[in-house]
Amino acid sequence: MKKGIHPESYRLVAFKDMSNEDIFITKSTIDTKETIVVDGVEYPLVKLEISRTSHPYYTGKSKLIDTAGRIDKFKSKYAKFKK
Repeated sequence: MKKGIHPESYRLVAFKDMSNEDIFITKSTIDTKETIVVDGVEYPLVKLEISRTSHPYYTGKSKLIDTAGRIDKFKSKYAKFKK
């Protein structure tokens, strides 16, 4: 591996899934301005829209939402390329 290309400023960061309020802590170099207290310890906070606890692939609860026939539009658009 090349030397000097990897960051060295790893620290513990709290990631919060905003859809289900799940919080997990891991090492990261991400910059953040917010903090959160978890189990009496203050961590930098990163807010997520979706994570492993709310993603349909991991939860097994998938939903197919077809707004305005987007799937039908896609199929008709690319049907001409079918052989």
